[in-house]
Amino acid sequence: MAELKNKRILMIIGGGIAAYKALELIRRLKDQGARVRAILTGGGAQFITPLSVASLTGEKVFSDLFSLTDETEMGHIRLSREADLLLVVPATANLLAKMAHGIADDLASTTLLATNKPVMAAPAMNVEMWAKPSTMRNIRQLRQDGVMIIEPAEGELACGEVGVGRLPEVDVIRDHVIRHFKGHKGRLHGLRALVTAGPTHEPIDPVRYIANRSSGKQGYAIAGAFARFGAETVLVSGPTHLETPQGVDRIDVETAREMWRAVQKNLPYDVAVCSAAVSDWGIDQQAGQKIKKESGADQVMTFKQNPDILADLALSNRRPRLVIGFAAETENLLENAREKRLRKNCDWIIANDVSAATGIMGGNENTVHVITGDGEEAWPKASKEDVALRLVEKIAGHLESNP
Repeated sequence: MAELKNKRILMIIGGGIAAYKALELIRRLKDQGARVRAILTGGGAQFITPLSVASLTGEKVFSDLFSLTDETEMGHIRLSREADLLLVVPATANLLAKMAHGIADDLASTTLLATNKPVMAAPAMNVEMWAKPSTMRNIRQLRQDGVMIIEPAEGELACGEVGVGRLPEVDVIRDHVIRHFKGHKGRLHGLRALVTAGPTHEPIDPVRYIANRSSGKQGYAIAGAFARFGAETVLVSGPTHLETPQGVDRIDVETAREMWRAVQKNLPYDVAVCSAAVSDWGIDQQAGQKIKKESGADQVMTFKQNPDILADLALSNRRPRLVIGFAAETENLLENAREKRLRKNCDWIIANDVSAATGIMGGNENTVHVITGDGEEAWPKASKEDVALRLVEKIAGHLESNP
């Protein structure tokens, strides 16, 4: 089946030893029906030849920003606009830095800056280069700018070192491209999705509050994936510093009760994903003034139970067709998650271990188990964006099979 039939992909081939994999990727994309054009950077041309690229694409290869012929016949503006997707493989540290900072000093970077089309990048570099704070800042900026990042793989690198930095396998990159275009077909068009995300803050007094370490990154990624799949998406968010994903209607709240009211007010939904780390309890009597520290005096606080957003959705007479909760656990992960799914009457539970050693809470990666009434799936560690895309794709398949 030609999954990418008539899709136009502009591949930008960076300067790294992994450039040779771009040749096989071109073939795999064309096998799926895609039309592939290529920009070969100067660095890329040190590893593969323009003739090799042209032979596989069946198209002219572009490389020179100041080519009189190329600029007259095509031009970098048209080149950037006539693609359905720009795919950077391999995305070197240098290319990522240029993309993040808007530098346009060659054909590849100028085309990336000039495009108004989606951009996907597959980084590949030395393990230390990948781990550098500057590279991580650039990755965060690119994600905020809407660039889809395919996380590099872990293993032995061309330099002989071992770690994260390998270009993902060709089939992995191809599958990311296919998932991207499936999302843009609007598989969830006409459906309404709710996502809750982030922590809640439960005030003690006008200055202090009780909170948790949730960053909201996973929930925001899920909301963005729903929007890309065509769903009308409502994101009810606790306090975070994250930018609203494109195409998402965001409602900001602070406390668990405010989140519950926002969720109820905006019913109905076709699917609900409750990923927020909601406080189970709030302070019964919030102090009207800042509580002063008095020598030798301990403070005693009384807690009251907050509304159960997930359970109330599952039991609502306007229940979504699919109700999904998260189980963030520090022990007995699967046992606790299974019990939670039954106790909350939800359809699926996404379980993850948020012990301090995992780095998941507040981090950029996640390792999840998907527990449904039909079975359980253990997903490998991946970026939260990739987990979100895979989850929403699974949701789309379920809703299509259960209209």
